Amino acid sequence: MKQILKSTKGEGYIDVVVLVLCAMLVIALAVQVLPVYIAKQTIDTFATELIREAEIAGRVGTETTQREETLVAQTGIELEVTWSTSGKIQLNNEVSVVVTYDVDIGLFGNFASFPITLRSEASGKSEVYWK
Repeated sequence: MKQILKSTKGEGYIDVVVLVLCAMLVIALAVQVLPVYIAKQTIDTFATELIREAEIAGRVGTETTQREETLVAQTGIELEVTWSTSGKIQLNNEVSVVVTYDVDIGLFGNFASFPITLRSEASGKSEVYWK
């Protein structure tokens, strides 16, 4: 009986099973976390394009609202956009925008799931002189 218990003939199979299980857990984690990085890049681009529109138009108003609607239609995500000012922005005055997006990170559905808020800021200067 002692010889049977000391036998290590099947030990390699258990090691392989544990290794495969760990590899699958790492892949599952990557599949859930990597879209968050993509979303962060998307809102960074969103904020940059909005601020560029405000720089060119020289105001925060209809132009920036239209650009925001266009970007929401392209990306398919609803963001919260906050401007530092509204209305006309005189030449060389600064304007900034903060874009926030709530995303849920979880491994297996609602198990170990928690929400995080992604935030992106952009600022620029008006390129329009208002008389």
